[in-house]
Amino acid sequence: MVMTIRITPCGATKTVTGSCHLVEAKGLKVLIDCGMFQGAEEEKNYEPFPFEPRDIDYLILTHAHIDHCGRIPLLVKEGFRGKILCTRPTAQIARIMLLDSAKVMSETYRSRLKKAERLGEVVNPPLYEEMDVLDSFDFFSHPYLEYEKKYDLAPGFSFRLRDAGHILGSAFVELEIEGKRVIFSGDLGNKNKPIVRDPSPPSKARTVFIETTYGDRNHRSFKESKEEFEDAVLKTLYRGGNVLIPSYALERAQDILFVLREMYERDILPECQVFLDSPLAINATRIFLQNPDFFDRETYRIFRERDPFNFPYLKFTREVEESKKINDIKSGAIIIAGSGMLTGGRILHHLKHNLWREECSLIFVGFQPKGTLGRRIIEGAEKVRVLGEEIAVRAEVYTINGFSSHADQRELTEWLSHASPERTFLVHGEEEKMEVFADHIKSELGLRSYAPDFGEVIEV
Repeated sequence: MVMTIRITPCGATKTVTGSCHLVEAKGLKVLIDCGMFQGAEEEKNYEPFPFEPRDIDYLILTHAHIDHCGRIPLLVKEGFRGKILCTRPTAQIARIMLLDSAKVMSETYRSRLKKAERLGEVVNPPLYEEMDVLDSFDFFSHPYLEYEKKYDLAPGFSFRLRDAGHILGSAFVELEIEGKRVIFSGDLGNKNKPIVRDPSPPSKARTVFIETTYGDRNHRSFKESKEEFEDAVLKTLYRGGNVLIPSYALERAQDILFVLREMYERDILPECQVFLDSPLAINATRIFLQNPDFFDRETYRIFRERDPFNFPYLKFTREVEESKKINDIKSGAIIIAGSGMLTGGRILHHLKHNLWREECSLIFVGFQPKGTLGRRIIEGAEKVRVLGEEIAVRAEVYTINGFSSHADQRELTEWLSHASPERTFLVHGEEEKMEVFADHIKSELGLRSYAPDFGEVIEV
């Protein structure tokens, strides 16, 4: 009797958020990630899961970005009682990310509710609250998982995590089910960046699900992007403006601190004030310092001598009042604040005070999905609505994609070539980018690929 593996994509299908795949085999139901939909897709978070949460035996978490872990508290709230399996940094980071997510949803709900009541409209409540997040951590399995080690879920059903090089503790998943290997890439990292190691090459596999966030393009090298970043910062400071950097609290914020520290140590950063204006990013940086064994060789060497993320001009601003005072500064400030997609957070207040000023700059160092404020600015909007007010976009806008923690087309192709799969499924990308990547891997590797739909059952 031939054993069938059933895989159902439950998110990140022809979109970049909501990563979630259900694997059914050997009597088990295993989820790979349980992410939140963001941007234009966020209403999907309120749709029922396309499976019964109480029936899930295991959740294997690739990493702690919200689009991969953001619905875990909702999963538990709706009946999940299995085990959540991941690396130590992933568990630590997921805790602060999910607590922050609950806080943001609560604040957003209260703000929207007042307006909705005046208009006679209905607004969705938060998906979960802080206590739901804390409850979910009862299901994270200890000890945490290690890279390259084989773990058995049932006779004939095992898996191992391998370094995805995306963020601290990130992994891709290699399932072994009755001799059939199925790989889920999670999010793969951009090579030659500081802090994290480069992605490990995958094993040969029959079936691969691969992310395609940047499947249509190649990044500039990190060295080139760092030079572009340095140039943008210095030009802005020397013309008397402020530098705004909307940043993901995780990995990107630490990359930026790493580069600014280098600029300071090379004596090219003029005297200025650098603000890490994000309690979440401050907490994430602390977690990085607790996990140096996940650093690449160079960052680990620096860590043994000094803090790789700190320098004299840097100030951590945890409190709201501290953040508000930053907006009294009209010149010589570098402000790193969330959110990275301009979907909320303290960066919006800094935009309101600086986006209309020609001497200032706005530096994007991360992907901006469709439907976000960041995407509208990148696409050339002359005015945008920020905190209920129309603001002119006069600051100089930079998009520096070499800071991305996602692999580009070239790196995705190289990684996929090691697996040499019989079947390739494209996920976690916008549809037009998937089409470009599909054509590319067909011509370069001779691989046919397919972008599944949400809820489509795939049999291996």
